[in-house]
Amino acid sequence: MAGGKGSASTLKPVKESRAPSPSPGRSPRRKRTFGRKRNQNQRGSFKDATPRLYQEIRERGLNSTIQDELLDDFVMVEAPVEDQAIVVKSYRPIQLTWSQLPQVKETGILTMISPQERKRQEAIFEIITSEHSYLHSLGILVRHFKDNEALRKTMTTTEHHHLFSNIAVIHQISQRFFEDLERRHYENPVIRDISDIVQNHASNHFEPYIVYCSNETFQQRTLQKLLTSNTAFKETLKQIEGSSECGGLPMISFLILPMQRVTRLPLLLDTICQKTKDKTAEYFAAVWALHAMSKLVNSCNDGARRMERTEQMYTIQKQMEFGKIKPFPLVSSSRWLKKCGELAVSTEELSIWRAFSHRSYYLFLFNDVLIITKKKSEESFVVMDYATLENVEVECGEDAEGRTSSPAKNSSHYYLSFRLLMSRNSEGRTEQMCLVAESRADRARWIVALREHKETDVSTPTTGLPQYEATKAYMPKNQDELSLQQAELVIVLQKEEEWCYGERMRDGERGWFPASCATEITNPAAIQNNVQRMKRLRKETNV
Repeated sequence: MAGGKGSASTLKPVKESRAPSPSPGRSPRRKRTFGRKRNQNQRGSFKDATPRLYQEIRERGLNSTIQDELLDDFVMVEAPVEDQAIVVKSYRPIQLTWSQLPQVKETGILTMISPQERKRQEAIFEIITSEHSYLHSLGILVRHFKDNEALRKTMTTTEHHHLFSNIAVIHQISQRFFEDLERRHYENPVIRDISDIVQNHASNHFEPYIVYCSNETFQQRTLQKLLTSNTAFKETLKQIEGSSECGGLPMISFLILPMQRVTRLPLLLDTICQKTKDKTAEYFAAVWALHAMSKLVNSCNDGARRMERTEQMYTIQKQMEFGKIKPFPLVSSSRWLKKCGELAVSTEELSIWRAFSHRSYYLFLFNDVLIITKKKSEESFVVMDYATLENVEVECGEDAEGRTSSPAKNSSHYYLSFRLLMSRNSEGRTEQMCLVAESRADRARWIVALREHKETDVSTPTTGLPQYEATKAYMPKNQDELSLQQAELVIVLQKEEEWCYGERMRDGERGWFPASCATEITNPAAIQNNVQRMKRLRKETNV
């Protein structure tokens, strides 16, 4: 999520410190053979020569129906009717499972292993096949977008670097990772284990993922700038996205693949843990692999969050004019923006519409201080007052239907207000302000942000709260919103109008998201399974 508008930040994108370490025991000229005949007795694994795009598959190990005899951990929902933004049109899982492999069906292996081991094999095989699809999509991003000369000519070298960062390196390490998985797959129809491979790559070779994810702020800001102010870029990109190789998907769906993959791998590894016999060498190996991947994901999240927050603080600092108010150093490594926006000053004389037009404040709410400003221009704000959050109290006004007519015929407007009791210790004074939010949802979002004076509490919520599953990806547009991947599970803590305030089950991150992006899970058994998995993941990953 990009920072505020204004002059360019003094920060620079993270650079790759070193080339990825080569994995041992591999010939650099070895060709990929997944899906082809290796010899007369070993047949390929895919019916189709080309794997499906990673955006078009749905790993069963993420969520599945309670009745699914393959993997029965998570619930699955039907595909959404509407197709918006980065919505993937197909919800079909990977077409081939381990049990359907010719070398498994024709040798009678299924009659010799337990149902538990069969599920474990399916979970292992899914990581391999999904990595194959992921590698295929990364290849398209590199070949058809990054290396496209026509697209490159529409932007500067710096913009090109900000947009694609080190994606070529990510593609290389994914290829090596898949080759190691593929080799293990061909050793025996019953795959002994892949946890050692995952742990090795997560610990020693996946560091470039941290670089790529840390540069997300620059990537999103650059893409938005190019789309809004560079006609040549926009037209060229549209032509590329319409090609059959890209499946008609937008470039952004390819750019976000690395973060999607690293956040999904812990869930897939957790499935292996649950399908592996407890207290065995394979079980402990799976747990250590889960730890290694979770550590990588945390580093990716921290890198992206730290870069975004710092870049944003520098931008806001330049936009602030303290005037008669005693200034203070705004930029701090421990300070970040939680929410900002315009609120009207409540007056009895003015209607809600005139209030927003003529008398309003622009609030900047940080994790430790609230700054009230007047908007001077789109990139300039005059500070009127500020107070630390420990000296700020919020009171919620009663809902009342607006007494004045709104612009829309036969519609009503809710007059919503809350009070701020601000106290400056140094001046020993108290001020009261009654401000007006433009909607019930807007007021609710301000109240949540103002009342959470500390870092989000990520402890397990009280059981019984509704669970939702994301039916489409959502990229936050404001600081208090929650990013969602397709199939992401969220515990909904509050719902106001068309917005939900929820907690991501995999990591405890909280924020608002449009209700239209998710559907409620109603299966009681699935809900309980989701809670149990959340507890396991947070215990294993120290969330």
